[in-house]
Amino acid sequence: MRQFVFKIAFSFLLITSVPAFSSEAEGNTQTKAINEELLQKRLSGNFEKEQKTPDLAYGAFQRGEYLTAFQIALPLAEKGDAAAQTLIAELYEKGLGIARDTKQAAIWYEIAAKSGNREAQFSYALKLIQGKDVARDKKTGEAMMKEAAEAGHPIAMFNHANQIIANRPTSAGYRLALPYYEKAAENRLGDAYYALSVIYKEGLTTGIQDPAKARKWLERAARAGVDTAQVELGIALINGTDGPKDLELAFNVLSNAAIAGNVIAQNRVAHMYLQGIGIKPSKVEAAKWHILARRAGRFDLVLDQFMEKLDDETRKKALTLANRWPGT
Repeated sequence: MRQFVFKIAFSFLLITSVPAFSSEAEGNTQTKAINEELLQKRLSGNFEKEQKTPDLAYGAFQRGEYLTAFQIALPLAEKGDAAAQTLIAELYEKGLGIARDTKQAAIWYEIAAKSGNREAQFSYALKLIQGKDVARDKKTGEAMMKEAAEAGHPIAMFNHANQIIANRPTSAGYRLALPYYEKAAENRLGDAYYALSVIYKEGLTTGIQDPAKARKWLERAARAGVDTAQVELGIALINGTDGPKDLELAFNVLSNAAIAGNVIAQNRVAHMYLQGIGIKPSKVEAAKWHILARRAGRFDLVLDQFMEKLDDETRKKALTLANRWPGT
């Protein structure tokens, strides 16, 4: 469950998605040796950049031919192609086609970042701020995150906005961060939608709340799959907060969050099944969702008492469904 505590701290979003298959052995280490002299030249900035786009390498990457992608990209990377350098870093970072080596990835991210690649700037900034595979350097990392944000990297925009607020948790800080959240939202970043919802709901930039804008951004965040937004929107739809009541829609929204694993949503869905709110009552479903939420640490006295009064057959059915739930 995402949480935004703007006045206290900020968190980073990470890109972790990779192609789901590979047609080559991912552990193959029979690759061309890295030219250490060239690496040092790249790190010092003492090289001539060549404007080549590693289209063939990226094509191989997209097909899951990771070793081929590495072999095509490496010569380009050593000659200064920032996109190829970033691809090499990604392959090392995730161990695709070659042995995983996050420290080697950090070297290539740094080279590509200095070459001006925004993806590399974002990834290397994270490593610097977190002190992962490199010496921790928060100041330099934040500066590089800003560079990536200014270059148009959506998640970097979001993270930079969080950085601004963490360093300046005032209305002035929120005003400085607002354009970055807005640009990230323009790039369809769900977490940015939710951040804007919170800002307008609390009036964090002007001191004046704007429920209409807050609701608009909350709905967009919920549609984007932000579970915290789905929970808040579902509860708002039940209570008619900042808009009309819609119990069926509330159930659908909360159900989506519950299925995705949000514990609060699972608890609310249990109550909705128990009371028949937006859905036909079902003791079995109410018990199932309560079991799942309780296993995750969400205690509820009302639902506990409901479970105690259940007949053995209903309880058994609910327990069977809960045990079959993915991830159980």
